[in-house]
Amino acid sequence: MESLARRVGSRSAQRREELASANVYTPTMKSAPSKLRLNILSDPATLAGTRLAVEALCAENGLDKTSCDEVGLCVNEALANVMRHAYHGATDRPIELAADASDGAVRIAIRDWGDGVNPLDRPLPPPNPLRPGGLGLVCMRQMMDELSFHPQRDGMLLEMTKRKK
Repeated sequence: MESLARRVGSRSAQRREELASANVYTPTMKSAPSKLRLNILSDPATLAGTRLAVEALCAENGLDKTSCDEVGLCVNEALANVMRHAYHGATDRPIELAADASDGAVRIAIRDWGDGVNPLDRPLPPPNPLRPGGLGLVCMRQMMDELSFHPQRDGMLLEMTKRKK
């Protein structure tokens, strides 16, 4: 796990490509992996590799292409929100991601040690097409079957579920 975490945290494209294939089903394996555990840093360079690894887990566990893409987008948005809002742009803070595929669903848990503010308790800002951002929670609410934030004593735990169609 430590070497995988180092790969996720690396800025090099080669390392991110290695991560994307590190926990992916191949025909030589007897069954698709059903779990993914990543310890990453709050560096935007970790987003692409993490998203690819989650999408691969979804695909190999029977989610259709649209659902895989939706889960990948929601994970990307959730991590970007942690980086931007919970960690206020710091690129060296820890984030844990756990994904489990079982019983016809993929469950994602994202844990941070940021400010612990529940974004669902804040009013949504009015849409502004000239200002980037503001659609992550909208996407997560629309695309995931379940979404819940659990404030922790020292941060936040986000849980999301996507069921097979």
